Amino acid sequence: MMTTLTKNPPAAAHKAPQRSNRGRGMAKLGDLRIALLFILPAMIGFVAFFLVPTIRGIYLSFTEYSVLGEPEWIGLKNYTSIFADELFWNAMAVTVQYVAINIGLQTVIALGLALLMHRVAKSTFVRGALLLPFLVANVIVALLWFWMLDYQLGIVNEIINWMGLPRIAFFGSEQWAIPTIAFVNVWRHMGYTALLIFAGLQSIPNHVYEVASLDGASPTRTFWSITMPLLRPVLALVLVVTVIGSFQVFDTVAVTTGGGPVNASRVIQMYIYQKAFGESDFGYASALSVILFVILALVAFIQMKFLKGNESDLD
Repeated sequence: MMTTLTKNPPAAAHKAPQRSNRGRGMAKLGDLRIALLFILPAMIGFVAFFLVPTIRGIYLSFTEYSVLGEPEWIGLKNYTSIFADELFWNAMAVTVQYVAINIGLQTVIALGLALLMHRVAKSTFVRGALLLPFLVANVIVALLWFWMLDYQLGIVNEIINWMGLPRIAFFGSEQWAIPTIAFVNVWRHMGYTALLIFAGLQSIPNHVYEVASLDGASPTRTFWSITMPLLRPVLALVLVVTVIGSFQVFDTVAVTTGGGPVNASRVIQMYIYQKAFGESDFGYASALSVILFVILALVAFIQMKFLKGNESDLD
């Protein structure tokens, strides 16, 4: 009798963890099902509006296709034609010019605004006010600046004329068109970019600055030796996002210049649009889109690789 009593408890104790582990497994499976249920709407949208159109666009890039007929397979003909297309290379050159101006100005101004928010502007109202341009639709912003910078009636040219200086055709000049478009988009996006950088500044521990202060480091030395290295992962993310967005600029150009004067502001997205909807050459436009996709993927990879966006000096 005593032998039976001593053997049963260990067996019961051995079975209890099995039931516990099984219960945890069922709970995890239930959590997974709930998570998939919440993810499902986003996945349906991703597949329907991104994945399927992307696959179809890649297929159409190897065809000659217009809305009025069926796609006709032509292999690599569209791609070979692109590399001999002077308008394509002009569009890429214009786009690179725009990206260089936009990213250069936007990053510097946003970094300065983020530092001011971090050190000086503690008010939530002031910080929120910087986001107001970003909350306005890009087409509205473009129309607003288009009217303000109008050669004849724009308030900016009225001020320039009042100062005794010659009026400037901001959107009508080959020299000024791309810099003006870049300025408009810098004005709209700099607050949002500053907010991203500001979030990165807040993640830097205060004791790092306290140690630098005790060592007698000047504000300039602290900025270059502490702030910038520790801010590198955030800056890498910001640059990847802004560069990709800049390469896809379209609405500002479509509303203001339409790609003109001549081809001075015909960016690559504008060229794709004109080929697809202006000339009904959807196969060629799809090939242009695929090339742009590959370029953006390479640019993002190079940026993350050389800026070491997945590493942090805080580790």
